[in-house]
Amino acid sequence: MFITLIILFVIGYIIIALEHPLKVDKTATALLLGMLMWILYAFGAEYLVPMAEGEQLSKFIAENPHEVQKSLYQQALDYVLNVKIVESLGDITQTLLFLIGAMTIVELIDVHDGFSVITSRINTRKKSRLLWVVCLTTFVFSAILDNMTTTIVMIMLLRKLIANKKVRWIYAAMVVIAANTGGAWSPIGDVTTIMLWVKGNVTALALIKFVLLPSLVALLVPLIIVSRRLKGNLPEKRTTHEGNRWLSAAERNTMFILGVGGLIFVPIFKSITHMPPFVGILFVLGVLWVYTEIFYNRKQLNSKFDEMPVNRLPRLIARIDMPSILFFLGILMAVSVLQATGALSATAAFLDEEVHNIYAINVLLGVLSSIVDNVPLVAGVMGMYPVVMDTVQATGYQAAFVIDGVFWEFLSYCAGVGGSILIIGSAAGVIAMGIEKINFGWYLKKFSLLAFAGYLAGAAVYILEVFLFK
Repeated sequence: MFITLIILFVIGYIIIALEHPLKVDKTATALLLGMLMWILYAFGAEYLVPMAEGEQLSKFIAENPHEVQKSLYQQALDYVLNVKIVESLGDITQTLLFLIGAMTIVELIDVHDGFSVITSRINTRKKSRLLWVVCLTTFVFSAILDNMTTTIVMIMLLRKLIANKKVRWIYAAMVVIAANTGGAWSPIGDVTTIMLWVKGNVTALALIKFVLLPSLVALLVPLIIVSRRLKGNLPEKRTTHEGNRWLSAAERNTMFILGVGGLIFVPIFKSITHMPPFVGILFVLGVLWVYTEIFYNRKQLNSKFDEMPVNRLPRLIARIDMPSILFFLGILMAVSVLQATGALSATAAFLDEEVHNIYAINVLLGVLSSIVDNVPLVAGVMGMYPVVMDTVQATGYQAAFVIDGVFWEFLSYCAGVGGSILIIGSAAGVIAMGIEKINFGWYLKKFSLLAFAGYLAGAAVYILEVFLFK
């Protein structure tokens, strides 16, 4: 059953990758894959649960005396249904709620023409120069916000700047790379860096000090190559606001400041309250909802326009791209089965035993993160390797696992940047794929090799930093 689950996962990913030739929507495949893997996990619970989580199963039985008289199959099944699926849905729902909240806020800014605050200041129509502006902005924003939110914001900006879909795909693909590289060096830029930072594996200062330069190099390598390929200028953009003529410049600016300010507030909210990010994003969404209700109540009383569009939040939520949300749900549910059955931990254990080199292990984990979600991958690695607290006694191989050790810093870089190798390898890539309907095969052909080259170049820079400064 264990091998069957792995084979099924691989087949599912291949079908997702061949979405266009097979003419089967990736969301349908992802949902079917995720649910089917959970069904097989439940059917094989008698063998899979004791093998992967025997201690947790024993604890579950001890805490629930009515389980004692049941068969091993029923005990394992109850554990899957009452513990594992609840835990997995809890973690996945947090991500999905955060994504829904962020997408709604960005949609709110967009329909009120708030992004004109930025687009009106981007005057260059030269393709290569615009690419540099977009990518460097994304790199910085993803470290301040996070790579998921930044990807949504920047792709919505691209829609304002570039009309041609195929040209916009090039910029969107580079946004994915820029968002992932920007998130890798910030303690709040990516879910994996947040995990490492909150658990105390790394500190913010050390992470920025040693991972910033490698991340920047990982962006610059593909950026330089792609910008050299872009020739000519884009058509002139529209400068009028005919669709929102009933909005003043001050009102558009207010929507932009409140929306983006709310997104920036989320990591601050988390650091103050220690609540999960989805609580912060939904809190901000609630505040904006109240504001827009008051805004439209006043606007309708004073408006001189008879056909003023009313973009209240219920209307905007209905416009959220639900297929993308369901695709994300299916993929994360499938990966959670691999995590629950110990497949990810077994992979990490195999690398540790056979390779036993922190640089090679992390590089391979980074490549693996382009195939499976980096969150459970990093979680599995963190579970495998406890932080070595005695920095004085730790020597040789163990010294890499102390707080701010080489292994943890390099893991942050590899897990974050490696996800760009395939478009399905990161939350930013999945979002871009969903919003822009980017073809998996197109990204694989045009950008995977470039992202991989940048990934290896940045890895080499980090290794050089270690030999020179550590």
